[in-house]
Amino acid sequence: EVQLQASGGGLVQAGGSLRLSCEASGFTFDDYAIGWFRQAPGKEREAVSCIGSDGSNTYYRDSVKGRFTMSRSDDKKTVYLQMNSLKPEDTALYYCAVARKSFYSVHQMEYAYWGQGTLVTVSS
Repeated sequence: EVQLQASGGGLVQAGGSLRLSCEASGFTFDDYAIGWFRQAPGKEREAVSCIGSDGSNTYYRDSVKGRFTMSRSDDKKTVYLQMNSLKPEDTALYYCAVARKSFYSVHQMEYAYWGQGTLVTVSS
């Protein structure tokens, strides 16, 4: 059974930092790309950052470039999203998801399994 356990969310002031983790099990972790997505209240879910299976190819949406860093540890079967200089507009429920292939995609339909989400709230 594929499982994705996201953690690390919380309440932080603007300018602060959080590190999200997503621990995976039930599949060959190093064969697949992983994505972080978020959904803010009243908005559609959007891709935040994605990483290919080998860790060398990454994607960041424009609004988080230079502030967020995604990484993966195949040994720990975990991906991370380091979020610095957080802004109130980063407030959302953050999800990790496993892609259907080794290269990342920003399209949600390319992701087969989703975690339960972890809430990030940034106060102004």
